[in-house]
Amino acid sequence: MQQQSQQTARRSRSSAGRFLKRNVGIALAVTATAAVLGSAPSASAATGHSYAGSVVTDVRTVAEFDYAAGEIPENITVNLDGSVTLSLLGSCAVCERTHAPQLMRISASGHRTVLATGQVGEAISGNTRGDDGTVYYSVFAPGDAARNGVYAVRQDGTSQRIAALPAGAGPNGLAIDPAGDTLYIADSFQATIWSVPVSGGSVTPWLTDAALAPVPTEALPIGANGLRFHNGALWVSNFNQGTLLRVPLTPAGAAGPIRLVAGGLPNIDDLSFLTPWSDVVFVAQNGSSSQNGPDRIVVVYPDGTYKPVLTSADGLASPSATAVRGNRLYITNGGVPEPHDAKLQTGKINVTALLADAAH
Repeated sequence: MQQQSQQTARRSRSSAGRFLKRNVGIALAVTATAAVLGSAPSASAATGHSYAGSVVTDVRTVAEFDYAAGEIPENITVNLDGSVTLSLLGSCAVCERTHAPQLMRISASGHRTVLATGQVGEAISGNTRGDDGTVYYSVFAPGDAARNGVYAVRQDGTSQRIAALPAGAGPNGLAIDPAGDTLYIADSFQATIWSVPVSGGSVTPWLTDAALAPVPTEALPIGANGLRFHNGALWVSNFNQGTLLRVPLTPAGAAGPIRLVAGGLPNIDDLSFLTPWSDVVFVAQNGSSSQNGPDRIVVVYPDGTYKPVLTSADGLASPSATAVRGNRLYITNGGVPEPHDAKLQTGKINVTALLADAAH
């Protein structure tokens, strides 16, 4: 069994290396569509548009993980050097917590480096990267206020908690404001988004609202989940309520009125944008994590309409996050349902199909 596991790991590293060593540039077609697809969103939960061809093509697995050993991908940051940083839960809400979580970087050549390791019984959820290269990550330590919060990986490789959250909080998605000064934390349990200086300190409740709350009757009561700063606003997904929200920032940095971008997306997890200028969003619907919906990657357009572009037929297995680099879409899969196919996938964004018949 050990020999088989080693062979699987070697195949995974080789597969990741073959793909990740390829340089991916910003596709000219993607950049050219920014103005077309950058209009302000409106509140809408309706699906629409009929698109010709596949929006995401050449879908393949570039890294495989050992679910039984707690290698359950949850979140992803694609770095400027072509590497990716992954949060590995070490456990999940529907399985026994017997393995410690990890924060892992996979280089462009496929080499794997563990940046941080948590403790058995907790999970590493969100991660993000500052302009100075500092990596931040969330640790959900239920019942342990001495561990619960946000950590930073220092230049010497050590990790330090920079923001404590109460034991009842559920730190999840992370985002840094455009100025690079403030870190925002999605609390999946307390209907709150916290803020804290990137240098660390006491957290402040930046926004508390029922739109961020979980649904207590759900099997997995998770509210505010993914966070992304984009075009002057903080975008938030609510896992249980199935909503994608846009919260504008006032000149003073406070939260403006919450706007519903799209609804009707149960188990919506993390999200990413087509380009820094476009309001087209790729969201993950992590249905099989709670047996409460489909596994899908959905494109949400600026007018609030949306279209599934990948499903379980494309190999999705509890997709939890998306990331875009150039014309490539990355997808983390936790592999909760059997056969526990935990992996990192990628596909090519077909901008022609994305735009076909779109009235934006």
